[in-house]
Amino acid sequence: MKKLLLICILAGYSMTAGAIENSAAGAHSKHLVKHHAAHAHHAKKHVKLAHHVKLKLKEIAARPVVNPESLAASQVAGKLDTDLSVSAPSEFVQPASSPKLLSSFVLIYDLETQRPLYTKNPDAITPIASITKLMTAMVVLDAKPDLNEELSVDEVDTDHLKNTRSRLSVGTTFIRSEMLKLALMSSENRAAATLARNYPGGTVATVAAMNAKARQLGMMHTTFRDPTGLNCENVSTARDLVKMVDAARNYALIHQYTTTATHSVEGMRGRELLYNNTNPLVKNASWEIGLSKTGFINEAGHCLVMQAKIHQRPVIIVLLDSVGKSSRVGDANRVKKWIESSKAQERIVHRG
Repeated sequence: MKKLLLICILAGYSMTAGAIENSAAGAHSKHLVKHHAAHAHHAKKHVKLAHHVKLKLKEIAARPVVNPESLAASQVAGKLDTDLSVSAPSEFVQPASSPKLLSSFVLIYDLETQRPLYTKNPDAITPIASITKLMTAMVVLDAKPDLNEELSVDEVDTDHLKNTRSRLSVGTTFIRSEMLKLALMSSENRAAATLARNYPGGTVATVAAMNAKARQLGMMHTTFRDPTGLNCENVSTARDLVKMVDAARNYALIHQYTTTATHSVEGMRGRELLYNNTNPLVKNASWEIGLSKTGFINEAGHCLVMQAKIHQRPVIIVLLDSVGKSSRVGDANRVKKWIESSKAQERIVHRG
């Protein structure tokens, strides 16, 4: 470790002396040594540097050693087990009786044992589409706004990126809680955009708060660029999204709104608008769902995250980039059947 510190400090001093030009941060130590040898005319300076390094190493050795993984884990809200936060993917042993899923990125997480039951590319960074709206909802609620305040859809809330359609015409006015419900249960983009625009500081502040909360939750591979999910640069991993779902399920309104099967509102000119939940499983009596959110743009594929109780076990299901419109629901049902099977139960008991 001291040898590594010596190399790093030598590199830093060499750069200030002009020995290395246009070097990239984090270059391999072997490259630095070769580069140093190529500039032998700086040897006299390095004699003085060596003496300084010895003094610096003594100073560093006297300092307490801080484990960066422990520090990162301590900052993760939601109290998820470090198996999810910092363990290497190679430590997870995939069950022999794994479900055959069509989604590209998957993580099935047992909230009781705080261990993954199944993973498939859990650390790959991918667009997450309207799964984004869970974070939008959390930061809006964190601001403790007046949920009965009336908000109106503005022209700036319309989608000029994907040109998606909406039944919320410009000028439509609902109270904030209605906008939140439509954004969550039916993934209404204009409702989410309106919520963000009316956040203290506007949309820019909303997105900043979303990224700040992601870091607070330990979602180190997640980035948000807009509050709707229409921007394909809203990216995350299945592992990070487990943390987001775990946090979101503690908001009573998010639980209530994401599991609402149908909802009707009075639109402009008194016309009734009936909205259905984008996840048909919330209508299925065999499912006990505590939170649900779907997402789709071409870059992300069909996505679904849920917190549910299966066979009396609370689990989080993350399914990203499913190949067809119905396959994410099919995958969720396959996961449910697998968890209910005797082999999955044996695995849960063993890990617990």
